[in-house]
Amino acid sequence: MKAGIIGLRMGRAHLAGYLQNNIEVTGICDTDLTTLELVRKEFNIPLATTDHRELAKINDIDIISVASPDYYHRQHCIDALMEGKHVLCEKPLALNLEDCIEIIKAVRQSGKKFMIGQVCRFAPGFVLTKQIIDSGEIGELFFVESEYAHDYRVAEGVGRWRKDPRRKPFIGGGCHAVDLLRWIAGDPLEGFAYSNHKCLTDWPVDDATIAIYKFENEIMGKVFCSIGCIRPYTMRSVFYGTKGTIISDNTSDHILLCSTKYFKTKTNYNFAKIPVNIAHHNVAAEIKYFIDCLQNNKPIETDEMEGTKTVATCIAAVISSEERRIVNIREELFSIFINL
Repeated sequence: MKAGIIGLRMGRAHLAGYLQNNIEVTGICDTDLTTLELVRKEFNIPLATTDHRELAKINDIDIISVASPDYYHRQHCIDALMEGKHVLCEKPLALNLEDCIEIIKAVRQSGKKFMIGQVCRFAPGFVLTKQIIDSGEIGELFFVESEYAHDYRVAEGVGRWRKDPRRKPFIGGGCHAVDLLRWIAGDPLEGFAYSNHKCLTDWPVDDATIAIYKFENEIMGKVFCSIGCIRPYTMRSVFYGTKGTIISDNTSDHILLCSTKYFKTKTNYNFAKIPVNIAHHNVAAEIKYFIDCLQNNKPIETDEMEGTKTVATCIAAVISSEERRIVNIREELFSIFINL
């Protein structure tokens, strides 16, 4: 199989991931000519173009990674699918449900496989966290929380694409934390949120949001998203169960586990450190999974519907913070696309 890549910032991680999985990259696309030529020379790539449609038309490319800014995902994904390519798209799938629905339709029409790059599902610490929860060791979940804390002063993106008013931070970045909780606790039923704008006052969007979600089985959840906080990047997450607690972060070399399995009395609880590899953007594992699904015709867990559910859950928080009301996620948002 051979691959092509649209967007060479996050796309460089995709390029490395394909090479690590013995997949030849035969075409790349970026609107920055300097970056395009540097990457072409460094990796000896046959085709380098500024036109994503030219890339999509190459016959011997089987897969296209869409790693362009969020608001280009719809067009780039649809054009690749309609040219008969399998697509791996960076998160979020899109910034609104209309774009998500058009991508869903294109996947159905093309008959090709589609994967959304929710990379937290491949971070070793989060993978181990889910395994422990699924094993029942910390009992029944009753509260889950995650945060996306990232100072965008040092990460505006080339051309300041992250500063575009179309990109709500809770959708563009907070989707990491939202998808993580969905993966572990299931789909939320309803949510409400508050946001403010105190750190990046020259940005056109609110820079901090806190969202509260109600999941099935009376599980409560919280997601905090800040793009103006003064601290190192983190996705610290905590999972409370009736028999224990797990604290994990995709930037830490361990997770913390406390459970009744190891403590016989209630007076000496402590956390055990379980070592994990640090791979907070484990794109190589993501691509390995995608290639396996393609080669063995397996269903993809993070498909276009999963990506849309995460976007819808994020949109619920944006609506709530703007309209100051609880949003019934299933009835108001999931109902728009769930029967497609």
